Amino acid sequence: MDTTPHTSRMEAVFGKDAPRVSFEFFPPATAEMEARLWETVTELAPLAPEFVSVTYGAGGSTRERTHHTVTRIARETAMRPAAHLTCVAASRDEVDETARAYWEAGIRHIVALRGDPPAESGGYVPHPQGYAYASDLVAGLKRIADFEISVAAFPEGHPENGSVDLDLDNLQRKIDAGASRAITQYFFDTELFLRYRDKAAARGIEIPITPGLLPVTNYAQVVRFSKMCGATVPQWLTDLFAGLDGSPTTRQHVAAIVAAEQCRQLRKEGVDMFHFYTLNRAELTLAICHLLGIRVKENVID
Repeated sequence: MDTTPHTSRMEAVFGKDAPRVSFEFFPPATAEMEARLWETVTELAPLAPEFVSVTYGAGGSTRERTHHTVTRIARETAMRPAAHLTCVAASRDEVDETARAYWEAGIRHIVALRGDPPAESGGYVPHPQGYAYASDLVAGLKRIADFEISVAAFPEGHPENGSVDLDLDNLQRKIDAGASRAITQYFFDTELFLRYRDKAAARGIEIPITPGLLPVTNYAQVVRFSKMCGATVPQWLTDLFAGLDGSPTTRQHVAAIVAAEQCRQLRKEGVDMFHFYTLNRAELTLAICHLLGIRVKENVID
């Protein structure tokens, strides 16, 4: 009979100290979606994340909604919001104006990205008067104010070239321009992240590289996302979710186990922070954080 205290057994699996976490949301398009997002924010806020980020649509299509969501989170919760900014379909003056508006609103953290072009555009083309790439955007933001700047990293290489070495070259350029943290594209094979981290360390890259994790709320949706962003969906993941299309409760259980195991493996390798792509849903992220030892805190919603 195992007489080891339950807490000790959990610590042996996930580590003694709870990791830090951050969450990503996307700006809602309708009043109904806004209500759902705010319900998610309210559920996740008591976990006291390091920060929460809000995405920005292709071609700046969600600029006003992103600004509204970010400033509302800053105003009505104790969480630190980070606003996404991209280079796509905007001049330097337009981007700079948006950045200044964030600074004036008290937003001090920007996630600076090149951004994805609109689907019908046929590929990324820099705006003739815009910031061409994320490193240019980072440098421009640093000229405006002393923002904390997070940038993207791709453990499988950027989807347009698939080269990890080229991505690390680009990451170094973003660091040289002023970036202080990298957040990775999501991945399911833990070794991909660990190899990327090791290669970065071998190059002398010292900023934190936070793994981005996508809990599988909808397997078919994950497959679609992965084709667009160049993330590999391993066969074992396909096998785990096979036959569960009509069983949402079972699918949720499996998804929580998959993500918790991924976190366990990363914790064993010294990872102490995770960034969750929530898709504006709280359930799975709440369950995973609970397994990681993260507990609710008081006074996080005004």
